[in-house]
Amino acid sequence: MSIDSSVTDESSAEITRAVVGEFLAARSAGDTGRLAAVFADEVDWLLADNPTVPWIRPRSTAAECAAQFTELMEHTVPEDARASVDAFLVDGKDAVLMGHLSGTVRATGRSFQGPFALRLTVEGGRITRHHLYENSLSIAGACAP
Repeated sequence: MSIDSSVTDESSAEITRAVVGEFLAARSAGDTGRLAAVFADEVDWLLADNPTVPWIRPRSTAAECAAQFTELMEHTVPEDARASVDAFLVDGKDAVLMGHLSGTVRATGRSFQGPFALRLTVEGGRITRHHLYENSLSIAGACAP
């Protein structure tokens, strides 16, 4: 999905909200094709590197960003995965989502949970920035043998 961004600043927030909505819908559906389409060709991806968590690694392309969902589902129990968004703030091309997430690591049977904040930037109708801040200690603990 690509939305024309050659519009006024006033409608920039509407475009951002629509693209982030498409991102959330694709993520919820587990549709990696739709996820790849919503990410720009090059993405500023930030997620604290954590060598004990197999799905947390550097990424920079649309395909790599979309694949993060698949990798997460391979390493966790899908039925236990939960995410709730408590706040969805939009300011022009930037969006911030805050909420809580939880899950269970398949290999260990251990659970993780905690708050998260996700900063997304939409340019040219696609996500160019994905910075996720989460409870990495809880996730790493759940992955540890």
